Amino acid sequence: MTVAASLGDLVRDIEDPELPHVTIGDLGIVRSVTIHGATATVLLTPTYTGCPATEQIREDVADAVRSAGLEPDVRLVISPAWSTDWITERGHQRLLAAGIAPPPPADEPGVTFVDPPVACPRCSSRRTRLISHFGGTACKATYVCNACSEPFEFFKAL
Repeated sequence: MTVAASLGDLVRDIEDPELPHVTIGDLGIVRSVTIHGATATVLLTPTYTGCPATEQIREDVADAVRSAGLEPDVRLVISPAWSTDWITERGHQRLLAAGIAPPPPADEPGVTFVDPPVACPRCSSRRTRLISHFGGTACKATYVCNACSEPFEFFKAL
């Protein structure tokens, strides 16, 4: 395995500060990791502009690069914008395991979805209802399951 690949794995395994049960790799935030001499350049795409976790993620990535003995060059790339389609299958499974309903695929051009029901991550029932458009973070909404009566968060599709 190359040094860049090892460093890439190290960076992708950093926990997301707002969703500690998933990594920034699970969320698809890490665009690339390259090494030129003693400098590692890491390109990140935040989940949305103004995400309060962005600076913490940058610092965590820089710390990981330094721990590997390299000088960090951490850059934000905002185009194309991050999409929930970039969340890995492992990320979907980890969100479910944490009681957060993962997002469906983002809308395809020419396809319109009319608020499809959100499956409860605990009992899988689709008899759920929206409580608030915003949950613990702006990227999540709060729902309650009418079948098992448990509240849960839903990661919005972007």
